Amino acid sequence: MKKLILIDGNAILHRAYHALPPLTNKSGIVVNAVYGFFSMFLKILEDQKPDFIVVCFDKKAPTFRKELFVGYQAKRPKMSDDLVPQIGFVHDILKKAKIEIFEVDGYEADDLIGTISVQAVKGKLNGSTEVMIVSGDRDLLQLVNGHVKMIAPVTGLTNMIIYDSQKVIEKFGIKPAQIVDYKAMVGDASDNYPGVAGIGPKTAASLINSYGSLEEIYKNLEKVKAKNPSLALKLAEGAEAAGLAQKLAGIILDAPITLDVEKSSIKYFDKEGLKKEFEKFGFKSLLKRISGESQKKTEEKIKRPEIKQMELL
Repeated sequence: MKKLILIDGNAILHRAYHALPPLTNKSGIVVNAVYGFFSMFLKILEDQKPDFIVVCFDKKAPTFRKELFVGYQAKRPKMSDDLVPQIGFVHDILKKAKIEIFEVDGYEADDLIGTISVQAVKGKLNGSTEVMIVSGDRDLLQLVNGHVKMIAPVTGLTNMIIYDSQKVIEKFGIKPAQIVDYKAMVGDASDNYPGVAGIGPKTAASLINSYGSLEEIYKNLEKVKAKNPSLALKLAEGAEAAGLAQKLAGIILDAPITLDVEKSSIKYFDKEGLKKEFEKFGFKSLLKRISGESQKKTEEKIKRPEIKQMELL
């Protein structure tokens, strides 16, 4: 069984940026997100030992979701000025390390990850591959199945949880494939779209477990009404919002990209190229890790509040 790692670049960059203080390199440039991203990147390589690896990014161009709903993600705070250039730094370093990158106007990284995961399992790698998605975005849990798992940071940069289908059921009370219908009812505050007014997570999970899907819930609205008239009224009044939320929550599985298995092979990973970039940025602890030294001392330093910025790097 081969292993393909799919990294949600934007999600991991944002997590790294907010998890670490505003560390600077010797030129005074803030590089905390770059440092954090590659700290997690090395951990994934160390822990998972993948055969293939791909990083996917969002692009600035509006996505089709914005066309569907003008308020989509409208309330997200503006990206910090010192984070913007770090996205470019990460791109450049990945290219120097010969890591395959995907990004397409009109699509989110989620859609690219969804598309690649399907291609990997159904065709490109003949179903003999385990796909591991790395992201803090719980929307991607809808992709989890017998061949696909998700590694999600829980706290900081090193504490992670692996979601398989059973773990998703334990956490949310529904199957991964039902996540979209669940979000259709509860909405998503972070992406700024409503679901059905008055329906929360427990009620949504209960309805899905009773009827199986959003479509079946609406087909059986009279049965819902017989048990709970108030709930049935909420569903009826929120039908349009639920339909829109379902479209917004669903990850595209046929984005206009094609996985090149050969290019994504870990055998092309340029460790020396990555080392040179770490040297350029002054990432001393990451250099030690990529050289095979223990990361224990690095983790101890991160916990020490008195540490100097460049000492951490």
